[in-house]
Amino acid sequence: MSTWSGLNLQEANSPLMEQLIFFHDHTLMILIMITTMVTYIMMSMMMNKLINRYLLESQKIELIWTMMPAVTLIFIALPSLRILYLMDEINEPMITIKSIGHQWYWSYEYSDFKNIEFDSYMKPTNELMDMEFRLLDVDNRMMVPMKTPVRLMITSSDVIHSWTIPSLGVKIDATPGRLNQSSIFVKRPTIMFGQCSEICGVNHSFMPIVMESTSMNMFINWIKNF
Repeated sequence: MSTWSGLNLQEANSPLMEQLIFFHDHTLMILIMITTMVTYIMMSMMMNKLINRYLLESQKIELIWTMMPAVTLIFIALPSLRILYLMDEINEPMITIKSIGHQWYWSYEYSDFKNIEFDSYMKPTNELMDMEFRLLDVDNRMMVPMKTPVRLMITSSDVIHSWTIPSLGVKIDATPGRLNQSSIFVKRPTIMFGQCSEICGVNHSFMPIVMESTSMNMFINWIKNF
């Protein structure tokens, strides 16, 4: 059971990730249908002894095998373009957070509040507490309120990084001299883990990302006590 669950996508924590999972299942079903049909046709052609020496062409068959792939591509392209536009949409965010990639850690700035800036380093193995994950937990987590639209602005101070949290469906390049943005909407209180997904140097695998979503009251208390 654990092996099978390892092949699945992470549980969605945002509406965008839900749409990505639906699209993944939709495309996978189309691929299964195509594979089944092609396998059946190949097996039937190899197993039977039917021949027709005078069959040189068939306009009807050629029309069918030209139209079917085109229709299939339309069924894949339309939901794909819809999700692509949803990923770029920024709907009146209530909070803006800036994330800056460094070699090899992340720093965060809450520009809507005064003096809310901190660095987020990976916790060494000898400092881990019970129930914390090796190579994934950090000393300062990025805090966001749940059910609140958040705008995330990402850049880098040295080389190209990539800010990625799979359960949110977010993967944004952090490029020096460029400011990329994305929207985040977390549905529930939870802790989400991610890592830099760009090969950025020798310690590339040691700059994890941890985001914690809480209620608005707890988020305000965190801001006040920072």
